[in-house]
Order: sequence, then structure tokens, then C-alpha cells
Amino acid sequence: MLVDSHCHLDFPDFADDLDAVVARAARAGVGTMVTICTHVTRFERVLAVAERFDNIFCTVGIHPHNAADEPDVTPEHLARMAEHPKVVGIGETGLDFYYDHSPRDVQERQFRAHIGAARQTGLPLVIHTRDADDDMIRILRDEHGQGAFPGLLHCFSSGHAVAECAVELGLYVSLSGIVTFKTAESLRDSARQLPLDRLLVETDSPYLAPMPNRGKRNEPAFTALTAQRVAEERGLPAADFAAATTDNFFRLFTKIDAQAPGVRACA
Repeated sequence: MLVDSHCHLDFPDFADDLDAVVARAARAGVGTMVTICTHVTRFERVLAVAERFDNIFCTVGIHPHNAADEPDVTPEHLARMAEHPKVVGIGETGLDFYYDHSPRDVQERQFRAHIGAARQTGLPLVIHTRDADDDMIRILRDEHGQGAFPGLLHCFSSGHAVAECAVELGLYVSLSGIVTFKTAESLRDSARQLPLDRLLVETDSPYLAPMPNRGKRNEPAFTALTAQRVAEERGLPAADFAAATTDNFFRLFTKIDAQAPGVRACA
């Protein structure tokens, strides 16, 4: 079975057919999903989705696009919000210098607060990084020097140096449908090189549907398409790759095993 480590099931795209989406995921072999928070001011909406389904969990955090519009958070504030049993991670957070929807200094300040919350709680940090390789490496190394923290680079599409830095610091790398795109050969090269015990898979749905569904609404069931492509690139049977990435997920997201041990059996 597979895990979709990153989706956005609270988004309006799923408002009319969420039950059907979750059912299709199960039929595709996706046993567990993490729906990701992008605004702390909308956290209750994200949490409601996780509370509705036994096999869906959530995070709490602020996407870098929204860093300037959301309240300044402290590690303590995020840690308190993360006390709920269904909250299993911090984020998503990070740097996005492609759109610069929020000033870069504000993105960094919020990012560092989230890192502090991950360090304080022991919950994995869900990191978004785009067009910010040098700054991402700088901040990760600096913060790791102040104390280790668990986490993953989600929807990885950056330069291989960022992935190498993450692995060196004990973080994981999550691959999305981008790895199936025709123009993504450099990303596939990273997918072949990275240690198998540090890889996860995700959809980032409703965005970035993998081939042959590119351009359609993405959904957790399509995790299987991404996993199949990466398994092929690595020369592995699909079942072996699924088992490895699922083991990696539960090794990272330890709160799920601790508070809902039956979920792992389902996944």
C-alpha cells in the first residue's frame, strides 16, 4: 500500500466529492493521507477533514506565499496547535522566490519559527522550496546547527544540492507528479540517485497531476502513478518501492503510529 504524504483535501476543488476521492484512493492502494495546512487562520477547516476520516491526518502551518498575510507565529503557538492527536506535522513552510508573494525576509522569519516548532515538538517539518536553493541550504544548515529537527522537502523540484543537503541533515525528500513530466529529466536523475530509505511520494493535489492525467485535477489516488514511475526509474518492482516509501513515511511521521497504530496495518 501507498501513502500520499502531501495533499490539500480542504481546498474547494474537493468540496463536492471528497468521499468519492477518498474511496478512489483506497481502491488505488493509497491507505493513508496527510492533508496540509497553508494558513493557520484556516486550520480548523483542515483539521475537520482529518477528523472526518480515520486514515487522514493533517499539519499546521503557513505556506510561504501567505507568510505576510497570516499572523506572525511563534514556535510555542504552533506547538500548542499541534497537540491535537490528528496533527502529525508542522507546515507547510519554507521559501518561494519564484512568485515572491510575500517578502523574502518575512518568509524566512516564518520559516524559522516553524523549524523551532518542529524542533520543540519532534514533529516533521513539511518544507516548500522553489527558486531558493542557496537560501534554503543556508537556513537548513544554520538551524540544524542549533539543534536537529525531523522533516522533508515536499514536492521536490530543486537542484540536487538541496536534496543532498537535506539527506545529510537527516531529512527526507518527497516526489510528486512532476517527476513524470517530459521535461523533468534532472528531477528523475535525483530520484534515481537519492537513498531509497529517504524517499516519500505525494500528490500535492489538487495540483500537478502526473502523466497521463496532467492538466486534470490531481487527487490522492494518483500517488500510484508517481510511485510507479519512480520505481521504474530505479529498476524496482512497484510493490517493493511502495513498501519502502510507506516504511519511510511511518518512520518520519511517528505520531501516527503512536496514536493510531491500526492505521499502519491498513496502509
